[in-house]
Amino acid sequence: MVKAESTPVPVPADGDRPRFHSLPPEVPQPARRWWGRHVRELRWQAELARLLVDPIYRAVGVPPGDGSHILLIPGFLASDESLAVLARWLKRVGYQPRRAGIRVNVDCADRVLGRLEERLELIHHQSGRSVGIIGHSRGGHFAKALATRRQELVRHVISMGAGLDTPFDISVPTKAAVAAVRVAHGRRSDDARRMGCMTAGCTCGFMRDYKAPFADSVPLTSIYSRGDGVVWWEACTVDYARCVEVTGSHVGLAFNRQAYRVIAETLAETRWKSPRHARTTRRQTA
Repeated sequence: MVKAESTPVPVPADGDRPRFHSLPPEVPQPARRWWGRHVRELRWQAELARLLVDPIYRAVGVPPGDGSHILLIPGFLASDESLAVLARWLKRVGYQPRRAGIRVNVDCADRVLGRLEERLELIHHQSGRSVGIIGHSRGGHFAKALATRRQELVRHVISMGAGLDTPFDISVPTKAAVAAVRVAHGRRSDDARRMGCMTAGCTCGFMRDYKAPFADSVPLTSIYSRGDGVVWWEACTVDYARCVEVTGSHVGLAFNRQAYRVIAETLAETRWKSPRHARTTRRQTA
């Protein structure tokens, strides 16, 4: 058997070396070193302002909801409050948004997924219907893994700005933040350090579900932006999802008027061919 060789990583000058790495030394490092566009992420405030004056926010011209329940999962370092605007809009349209119960999304992914699974079961039991899931950034990772683990309970998944095959295809500053959280987990738990928590080489149940082939029975839509300053946009495009491009920032996807239109159209669809057999990539215009 020939052992696959990992792509060597160019050694930067000392002044260009990040303080933390998102992966431990024993895990091959990704070749791409991208510093992102974090200053441009401040655009989210303008994106929120544009949403609030757009007719779509008042549900004008939006397909009415059917009362189904939608589980909202926030991104890395964020809380349920980061999706509060989206939740209020979904309720206005005619859906029942449900919180993930996350105060700060930095916990061990396997523990978070376990709690999300319990919440999904509860929502399904209370509503008697399958549940939609919308995940932003790291929340999209959880949405994918949760739908893989409990596909019989999931109606559809919408991912916003999430790498669906490569969770750490992110900017160097974001990798540093992830690495700092990983170090903190390792200091508190020998299991976290041994299993490689918060790394691409993690062997926990979450990572197995995240890496597993996505279920044909669950429609998956990936909303992304080439202007994303945190997640490399190409990581959001996969051949088993309907990929829709919008314009804007990474943080602003939670308030993006184009993304809201995609969400409304996606939730309103009642018939869907398997994403594996009907993948489309399109650009959403204002």
